[in-house]
Amino acid sequence: MKLKQRVVLLAILLVIFIFTKVFLIDNLDTSAANREDQRAFHRMMTGLRVELVPKLDHTLQSPWEIAAQWVVPREVYPEETPELGAIMHAMATKKIIKADVGYKGTQLKALLILEGGQKVVFKPKRFLPKPYRSSLVQECSYSRDYVVEGEPYAGYDRHNAEVAAFHLDRILGFRRAPLVVGRYVNLRTEIKPVATEQLLSTFLTVGNNTCFYGKCYYCRETEPACADGDMMEGSITLWLPDVWPLQKHRHPWGRTYREGKLARWEYDESYCDAVKKTSPYDSGPRLLDIIDTAVFDYLIGNADRHHYESFQDDEGASMLILLDNAKSFGNPSLDERSILAPLYQCCIIRVSTWNRLNYLKNGVLKSALKSAMAHDPISPVLSDPHLDTVDQRLLNVLATVKQCTDQFGMDTVLVEDRMPLSHL
Repeated sequence: MKLKQRVVLLAILLVIFIFTKVFLIDNLDTSAANREDQRAFHRMMTGLRVELVPKLDHTLQSPWEIAAQWVVPREVYPEETPELGAIMHAMATKKIIKADVGYKGTQLKALLILEGGQKVVFKPKRFLPKPYRSSLVQECSYSRDYVVEGEPYAGYDRHNAEVAAFHLDRILGFRRAPLVVGRYVNLRTEIKPVATEQLLSTFLTVGNNTCFYGKCYYCRETEPACADGDMMEGSITLWLPDVWPLQKHRHPWGRTYREGKLARWEYDESYCDAVKKTSPYDSGPRLLDIIDTAVFDYLIGNADRHHYESFQDDEGASMLILLDNAKSFGNPSLDERSILAPLYQCCIIRVSTWNRLNYLKNGVLKSALKSAMAHDPISPVLSDPHLDTVDQRLLNVLATVKQCTDQFGMDTVLVEDRMPLSHL
């Protein structure tokens, strides 16, 4: 064999060797990642049901200290949380030592301080007993079966949606939503005695029911939240530690909320290419967080994420924090596919998210969500139509990803952005 032929043959063999080695390593890495995803899913399912227990047996720390120590740049709480039941019990039962109007925003809420100095946000159930509805106070009753008509972002905040969204965050393995639990509060004995003048001035009585309307952009005396007598159902969201200040960002796929005026993403199918050229979406995990959030919001029916928060000074490395999920679970019959625009326009998704979604097929998601919320103080948190819809929406998400993989291939669509799993 001539020298030139030998060189060519060696070059071909070298290329084959390198390709085979890379292919095998990639397969091993992918297989290891998939095995870890499967193990993580089983761990989540094992610890899904959270029973609210009154004390922590193995530590002298307060529940507030433990929850604060959980927070890191990429998660609000860790994968394994044996103390979660005690923390949520404290959120649902600890004495309220101060009550004030909520932080600025468009929807009614109250800022409470619980015993031990922990700040929480209280979102009330919008309820007014029928015998006491009048022309003075507009009808504002949300039962579990209430269907919000109109635009996908219409209606008041739903307190139960906050509870359900938190548990969905656990099930999806994102761990980016602050802790939320349902709570019953006596407005007359627990809130009014410790309320600030600003909050107290918004209290009124309708029939035999105590009501308040708070301070916010859409808060009106004619649209209060009313207790059933003095007892008000609501949700409690744990305030993130002050050592983790938040930074607000305009969502690149936000709506205009103006009739007849479309946002660019609503008419420009190449919009994602422009987003990829702007910070912080041009590098780091933020764009993939946007995709995760689109999946999360679609499952819960939240078309109102016009802004989002991350931790300050993070240079794009912080997670997208899943705050304010109460415009969810409004209409189980409405599938607002445009919520998925980041997914179907960018056609990328994390491998770990894709794996988790597939594990939740065939009714597993509905069952898991129902089980996770079973011990909440306001259980049942969601009606059956909402639970059924979540399962159907999951299939729509999977179908959307399949359309992407059919068009661009799995290697392009499924993105592995985890740290190397060297310990496997």
